[in-house]
Order: sequence, then C-alpha cells, then structure tokens
Amino acid sequence: MPLPYENATSGKRAIDDMQKILIAFGCNKFGHMLDIAAGELLVQFEYRGRQISVKASANGYAQAWLKEHPHNYRMKASKAQHEAKAKQIGAIAVYSILRDWIKGQITAVETGILSFEGAFLGQIMLPNGMTVLEQVTDSKLLPAPEAR
Repeated sequence: MPLPYENATSGKRAIDDMQKILIAFGCNKFGHMLDIAAGELLVQFEYRGRQISVKASANGYAQAWLKEHPHNYRMKASKAQHEAKAKQIGAIAVYSILRDWIKGQITAVETGILSFEGAFLGQIMLPNGMTVLEQVTDSKLLPAPEAR
C-alpha cells in the first residue's frame, strides 16, 4: 500500500495553495524556507498579531518511506541511491502534508471546532523566539512518552 503523499509532484504548488488559504483567512507576513541540512520545511505567518512557526521534517517522511519501501538486492539502484530517492520524495511530500494540515486547522477554526489558539498552540511563537512546543519541551513540562 502506498504511503500517503509519496506521489506528490509539486512543492511550489502546495506553497502557493498554503499562501492563498492563509491570506483568505486573514493572515499576513507569510514565508517559507527549506533547511536542506536539517531536512526541514519551515512555514511562518502572522494572524492578528500572533506569530506562527510550523516545522515539518522531510527526513522523517523519508524514513517512513524507506520503512514502506525497503531496499533489497533485486533493485537496480544502490542503497545510497534508494535513500537519496527517499529524501527527494520526502522533500516534495512535506509541502503537501503541511498544506493539508494547515488547511485542516484553518477550516476547524473557521467552523468553530477549534479556537485559533487551540489549533496552533504548539506553533505560536513566544517573545523569546521559541514556539510554545519548544518551550514546553525544553522545560520538561510534559512527562516523557511511554515506550511502545
């Protein structure tokens, strides 16, 4: 069974869609950046004075793809080429995943299912430059997750 988003084809179109969704919602100061070394896509925007910063890991997606499509000796590609393909797929998929996640959160806010803060609490930037999630994680305010 294919992994969701593994056949996504355009990061640029997903970014354009994301920007349109956020502008229609009333957001401004939209921007995005791909940190190639960290394998992360960063999307930032502002809504009613609240700075939002959302990070998504393309490397995380690549690892999930490799788990679904492990390299084997029958493949024409080397293991390194197979892993490079996984990173390329992850780098494109992460754009569509973030677009759909943001669209879902904005829809939940617009329909009254969640407040804006409820939808984006972990991604709200604090005056110290950290997100709420980063602050909570660094301060160890939540217990460590249980092992599976």
